[in-house]
Amino acid sequence: MSKILIDEPEPRKEKVAIVGAGLVGCLAALSFARLGYKVTLYEYRDDPRNETTVDRNLRSINLAVSDRGIRALNAVDLEMSIRVLKNILPMRGRMIHDVDGHQTSMKYGLHNEAINSIDRAYLNIELLNELDRHKNIKVNYGLKLMKMDFSGKNGNPRIYFEKTKKVANTLEENAIRTFEYNFVIGADGAYSATRFQLQKFVRMDFSQEYMDCCYIELYIPPGASKKYKFQLHPNRLHIWPRNKFMLIALPNFDGSFTSTFFGPWDLTESLDTREKVIDFFQTNFKDAVDLIGLEQVVEAFLTHPKCSLVCTSCFPYNYKGKCIIVGDAAHSMVPFYGQGMNCGFEDVRVLVELVKKHEYELESAFNEYSVTRQQDLDAIITLARNNYTEMSHNVNTTRYAVRKKMDAAMHLIFGDKWLPLYTMVSFRGDIRYSDCIKRSKVQGWLLSQLELGVYGLGAWLAFKAIRAVVRDR
Repeated sequence: MSKILIDEPEPRKEKVAIVGAGLVGCLAALSFARLGYKVTLYEYRDDPRNETTVDRNLRSINLAVSDRGIRALNAVDLEMSIRVLKNILPMRGRMIHDVDGHQTSMKYGLHNEAINSIDRAYLNIELLNELDRHKNIKVNYGLKLMKMDFSGKNGNPRIYFEKTKKVANTLEENAIRTFEYNFVIGADGAYSATRFQLQKFVRMDFSQEYMDCCYIELYIPPGASKKYKFQLHPNRLHIWPRNKFMLIALPNFDGSFTSTFFGPWDLTESLDTREKVIDFFQTNFKDAVDLIGLEQVVEAFLTHPKCSLVCTSCFPYNYKGKCIIVGDAAHSMVPFYGQGMNCGFEDVRVLVELVKKHEYELESAFNEYSVTRQQDLDAIITLARNNYTEMSHNVNTTRYAVRKKMDAAMHLIFGDKWLPLYTMVSFRGDIRYSDCIKRSKVQGWLLSQLELGVYGLGAWLAFKAIRAVVRDR
């Protein structure tokens, strides 16, 4: 695609390197190009658009794009946002599948709001296509970050890359390549090389925690009928909750569903024969077997990757105004709140707003980002981890259903002064993640008091009725 940027901003002298051409790295490139910076993006992998055959990515859970992600895209370019999200499918609630195959719908929002399903690889390619529209963005593929220091002019970062594939047995092709920039943005994922290099210069607190849960991706094909191309309700996130493990399915534009099994490692690894897999699925997910196909389920469990779930957190996220990390490089989380990509996109929006606030004085902008963003990132990592229990167990309980109705009733009475936690996180990107938790804790305590009052009143009325019956005897 030719470079056809419209309304190109006034160019700035500073050059920025962005490490990682995934979703967050692409949005960062688009955002800083819009500010006038000359952007160079470096990616370890090859350009996915150059592949002659595209295999299904068996390590990727479908994305659920919600308000925070859409706000970040819109902040860069509304027309671009519309283009890259044109194939989203709105999911307005959960569809709960019990063991007998009965389905119960639970709406997400108070006013029919939706989160939106989209294939990760598709969205990444759409964003890469958007990069090609900009004259001041260059993308280099097949380069692995090996080292970073701040030995350049005025303490600028120097970054050292090595080609990931040997093109020819020559020194020129295989040698380390060195580049100097005014600043670097690391958006290279949970196992970030940028973060590793940054830790050599920053007293960075860092933690990494693996959840005792792995996932295996499966696939529900489109229906055979052209009239009914979806085998399940297309506007729901489907969940088969089974307490310690679960199956989910998110719709794709072509009528298929990306389905993912989540379960403890010891359980998943014990399903190591055809007979065990068949017995397990026929017992726990019989209606899903009919949708996926028995042979496909067996093949998935015996041949597809068993992938781990990791949470990482660190602080601070920057070194002066010379380097900063965003997205999973700073805060990877488990996928159970559907906020990983949305949070990463919000990182970029918040960072750009601070750069503008500080009139492009990057050290002040980066420092304020680290200080103010940390509590929000810690909050969403906690929410994501805790939501596994809600999805795999709580949605099956009567108390959960009652609390959802009480939450909705309180919103009708008090309006925006009372918002359920899910609504604040997924549909109100103007509320910080940390404030979502603070408000939810207060509301949760009030709901608990209300429940006690209702139970107490019920017990008192029951006692009065019993006493009246006994007296009449």
